[in-house]
Amino acid sequence: CDLTKKDIFSFFFFFFPSPPQAKELVLDNCRSEDGKIRGLTDEFINLEFLSMSSISLVSLDDLPKLPKLRKLELSGNRVSGGLEALAERTPGLTHLNLSGNRIKDLRTLEPLKKLPLLKSLDLFNCEVTLLLDYRDSVFELLPQITYLDGFDADDQEALDSDPDGLEEDQAEDGEELQHEMLNKTNISALNPGDSSSEDEEDGESDVEEDKDDDDDDDDDDEDGDEDDDEDDDDCDEDEVC
Repeated sequence: CDLTKKDIFSFFFFFFPSPPQAKELVLDNCRSEDGKIRGLTDEFINLEFLSMSSISLVSLDDLPKLPKLRKLELSGNRVSGGLEALAERTPGLTHLNLSGNRIKDLRTLEPLKKLPLLKSLDLFNCEVTLLLDYRDSVFELLPQITYLDGFDADDQEALDSDPDGLEEDQAEDGEELQHEMLNKTNISALNPGDSSSEDEEDGESDVEEDKDDDDDDDDDDEDGDEDDDEDDDDCDEDEVC
């Protein structure tokens, strides 16, 4: 489809109250007549995911500043350079898909050095992949990336899910588990002391009860002695023992 600036905003405002609220925007197959980005402005300040695959894109010069953008899909276009725009306008980019574009040499990728958070880069079906030692050269040029064309430097396949999002979830779960275990530890640490105190109190109570029992036994013995004395007196008076 041919999508103009007016079309983009008409479409967008139909579904959303305003561009600043959007976090994801997919414009796949919306062909650009002059090979440039049209209709996308820096009003989309909170955009985190942007997909512009197969829109006949040639230049990134009109890419607006998107400070929160993390994932950018540009596969199936005709981009051959001008990646400086990404370094200047999408500093938080972590995933970049340039597969199926016209990237021919490593020098074209040098501007990506200025994207310190970039973890995943896809250049599948680009001419640069035909270079000798392509993978080693890219990992050396861009040491911050973890995955190239879906695999890390040890040829381990990337997870299907977003690695960053997964790490955040695991970190949150880990923090919750840590807090839970810490609370249990604190409770366990407190209970033995309380139980000891209770045991001491119970022990003191038992001692007091035993003492009371001993006093009762002494009283019984005294009563018994008195009874014996009375019996002796009776024997003397009656002269019968």
